[in-house]
Amino acid sequence: MKKFQDKTHADRMKDAALAKQALLSKLKASMPSPDDPVVKERIAQQVAVAKAREERAAVRQAEKERLALEEAARLAAVEAERVAAAAREAEEEAARAAALEAEQKAARDARYAARKKGKKG
Repeated sequence: MKKFQDKTHADRMKDAALAKQALLSKLKASMPSPDDPVVKERIAQQVAVAKAREERAAVRQAEKERLALEEAARLAAVEAERVAAAAREAEEEAARAAALEAEQKAARDARYAARKKGKKG
């Protein structure tokens, strides 16, 4: 029979550290170096993709600003048309009020003249 070996806590921690170190060295060995042409090409592709993404974002932002300016111009034109229509309506109302006032004055003058004529007559 084998002898039961009771490992201490320190032994278990040492074994775990060795296993972790072995796994880390295996991982480092499998990773390519930063000077590897494949890594350099992948980094260049990522930079190109990022640059293209930024350009597309700039184009979208410019388009958004152009649409905002067009919308502001359209709203300004609508507002100017509304103000012009209100001014025309105010002018027409003033003209109608002046005509009504002149008509009422003429009617009042006619009544006054008729009264004067009736007293003299």
